[in-house]
Amino acid sequence: MDFSRTSTHLADTNGRQTVLRRWLACGLVLLLALAGQTAHARTVLELDPVQQPVTLADWGDYWIDPTAQKTVQDIATDVAPPWQPTLPRNIYPLQPRQALWIRFTVPPAPDAERWLLEIPYPALDRASLYTLDRAGLWREQRAGDLTPVNQWSTPHRHPLLVVNFNAEEPTHYMLRLDNVQGFSAPIRFVSSGHVLRSEQRVSLFLGVYFGLALLGLVVGLVGVIVLGDRAYLYYAVCSALVGLTQAAITGVAALHLWPDSSQWADRSLVVLGVWMLMALLVLNATIVSLGQRSRPLHLLVWAVVLAGAALSAALLQTDSALRIALVVPYLVLVPILMLGVNLWAWRRGDRFGGWLLLAAAPLAVSLALAIGRYLQWLPLSFVTEQAVLASMALQMPCMLAVLVLRSQHRRENTRRIQGLDRVDPASGLINESVFAERLSRMIARSRRLRHQGAVLMIDLVNSEQTQRDFGRKAAQDLPLHVAERLLSTARDIDSAARLSEHRFAMLVEGPFSAEEAATLGPRIVARCLMPYQGLPIDCVAQVRVAYALVPRQGPTAEIALTRLAQKLAAVAPQSKRAVFMLPDYIAPTVTHPV
Repeated sequence: MDFSRTSTHLADTNGRQTVLRRWLACGLVLLLALAGQTAHARTVLELDPVQQPVTLADWGDYWIDPTAQKTVQDIATDVAPPWQPTLPRNIYPLQPRQALWIRFTVPPAPDAERWLLEIPYPALDRASLYTLDRAGLWREQRAGDLTPVNQWSTPHRHPLLVVNFNAEEPTHYMLRLDNVQGFSAPIRFVSSGHVLRSEQRVSLFLGVYFGLALLGLVVGLVGVIVLGDRAYLYYAVCSALVGLTQAAITGVAALHLWPDSSQWADRSLVVLGVWMLMALLVLNATIVSLGQRSRPLHLLVWAVVLAGAALSAALLQTDSALRIALVVPYLVLVPILMLGVNLWAWRRGDRFGGWLLLAAAPLAVSLALAIGRYLQWLPLSFVTEQAVLASMALQMPCMLAVLVLRSQHRRENTRRIQGLDRVDPASGLINESVFAERLSRMIARSRRLRHQGAVLMIDLVNSEQTQRDFGRKAAQDLPLHVAERLLSTARDIDSAARLSEHRFAMLVEGPFSAEEAATLGPRIVARCLMPYQGLPIDCVAQVRVAYALVPRQGPTAEIALTRLAQKLAAVAPQSKRAVFMLPDYIAPTVTHPV
């Protein structure tokens, strides 16, 4: 009897265990089925108004549709997609003609604060946010370059989508992203108040960028009109293109300039970027006068510019997937060529090549960061986004400063060229015709004021000896050193001139007495006998000085210069005397026949 009871108890126990196993298996199947519903995310997102912006990080799940053909309804009913946690660095392996799907869930909350999903990437092709309403239908909000900004749910510089709350139950969202350049932008949640405050800060930087571009445009046009320099025309065009490129990068252009044109908004950034690089390359080559200094390099620059024009035309016709493959080599080629031209000019003594090299280096580095982001090597961040804008804003004022210095040097060179008929180009002293003109005015002034001035003629007499003892180079440099000593001796009101290769002259304004005039010649001789920097200590200038008081010893410039030349010519070559004074001038008597 006991044995039968024990058997019955064991049978009942085994039956209950079998039923329990069946219920556990059914529960596990049910949990798996619930986990396969793609409208529900792995975790519930926590939105904290104090900690903004709130990044998605790994709160959601993502899946890449390899054909980009599935709709949100297909994704919601399909249990096959292998969902993975969203990536904190936001670099997703998205390829052209694929779609990135991201699901997330927001908790129930009162609708006191308006939250927005922000994707700070103005160049994004498409962003669609789907919300599951009470009726079981998916409602779409769309933004991106392929949709005109005026048709966005919230027109902005970059995609900004409204996140609605339910006060009773969590709200489930599906986000679809399409972009041929891959996707590496952060996905974050912000309140409307935070967006307003952040846009005020961004507006400050944008105002600086666009203000510098507008200033460059105005200065370039004024420079073309006033100075007639075509470099300023290139600078004006370059400033305008830099401003438009900055507007396209930041999304301001699509929001304010072409809000109804989705096709141009999708292509504007790459096309304007190519045009800007073309203008920068031409401006850079013009500033260093590449056409006059190296014809092969100049032809290479214009070949790259023409290739850029053809590339921009191709970018207007090709689809998005091919555009990146076309524009990236040009983004690499132009900065390298620009740096190479500047380095070449600097190594050959160009006074502006080094400054242009320093100005172009930040742009080359920022373009390298941009290319790394396009190739999905770097995530989209403040540095990769703002580096190009900051480098443009830095390069344009630097190039303007170089242009101003270039114009100043050009005006000085023009004045020098125009003054070659009045100034000796080697020494910088006035020539013989200008000296005679000033001597005539000094004689007239001395007669009017009834005092005497002094005129001196200086001959360098040891040039041949210097060439025999110290070489040809020293003999060529010696007259220039004499000219330097004469300039250091002369006062501001005096004049020094070079009459021939080895003959100089000076005008010393009076009033002078004969005793005071007698000290001028020895002073000049002593100054010329002092050692010169860069020459041997024994290599000094031996000069002879003849001087006269005018108008007493020279009533006219012709008479004074002729008498001084005759006095120096009459000196014996072996004479040790160095200073000679002219006697008073006696006018020749004129006899009349009876």
